[in-house]
Amino acid sequence: MRQFYGTSRHGNLKEAVQGLGHPQFIMLFSNDGQFDAHVKELEMLYPGIPSIGCIGMSYDRRVTEKGVSVIAFSDGISAAANVLEQVSVMPIRYIRRLEEDIQRVSGSGRDTVCIDLCSGNDACVLTTIHTALKQREISLVGGTGDGGKVSANGRVYEDAVAYALVKNHNGRVKTYKENIYHQLGDHRFIASGTDKAKYILGYLNGQPAKQVYQNILHVSEQQIPTQTFKNPFGKLNGDDVCIISIKEVNGNALACFRQVNDSDVLVLLELGDYKAIVKETMSKIRKDFPKLSAVFSVNCLFRYKLFSEHNYMEEYLKDMGTLGSHAGFVGYGEHYNNRFVNQSMTCVVFE
Repeated sequence: MRQFYGTSRHGNLKEAVQGLGHPQFIMLFSNDGQFDAHVKELEMLYPGIPSIGCIGMSYDRRVTEKGVSVIAFSDGISAAANVLEQVSVMPIRYIRRLEEDIQRVSGSGRDTVCIDLCSGNDACVLTTIHTALKQREISLVGGTGDGGKVSANGRVYEDAVAYALVKNHNGRVKTYKENIYHQLGDHRFIASGTDKAKYILGYLNGQPAKQVYQNILHVSEQQIPTQTFKNPFGKLNGDDVCIISIKEVNGNALACFRQVNDSDVLVLLELGDYKAIVKETMSKIRKDFPKLSAVFSVNCLFRYKLFSEHNYMEEYLKDMGTLGSHAGFVGYGEHYNNRFVNQSMTCVVFE
């Protein structure tokens, strides 16, 4: 298969798709002001081609913060795109659409991946989607867009998740998740006083969450929203850790970007040697795929900010580009199978 990346920092979609001949699947990443218009225009340019899209930044060797970008697959893939609506209320109501699309592409875990772009309520959405994907062991990679909107097949939706099932007819697919954090000390907490709807973390081991965080890290209240770049929380999930970013201080509580529940076991994390960890991920991909066609990735907004502050973002994209064709977008939360994580990178590799 082939992966195409085209971009226009001026928001000119025709400029972005220059050289895109016969795509079999398209992803659109646009800005808030032009998203609706770009969705319609893309459908006019490539009528009937399965497509999904959202508002957000994208990249290949460079990041496009505004404007418009297109990532497209061709040559040896088949795809089906659709939406699950009312994700804040009842996404399971539309699960038959996904089940029918799985049958349509006749996919398996070896050769098929689900890519999703979500407007919110990610944890519930992923649990719902996983009920269908697990029947054929199909993996998922995706993320949250901006503005509460997504698109599928030329239409804009709110309160929805757009998804695409992509089957590689010429080889395998495999998904990866990269975590650049490790546990800080032996701090372990039981969460309480949580608000699921507002992603509020009230108490850690019975003490106000804000004060616990400040006391351990010796930071001011004003520093907390940026300290999370170095020290997010982690939720233990078996042998894995799901990263939880702090959004802001809420009284003596902390508002997060991911839902925390009462009795969740949390740890405090610290930033590791991210350059070395990226190299390890790349080495693993090369070992698994001596010959690969493309890598599509989702990088967290906070990773983008962290890498940019350390003047590493361009180096990172250059290094990832040595794998082959690499492109992706900057998400407000990352999806990996049935897990909603923060401050991570998830990707799918095509043989």
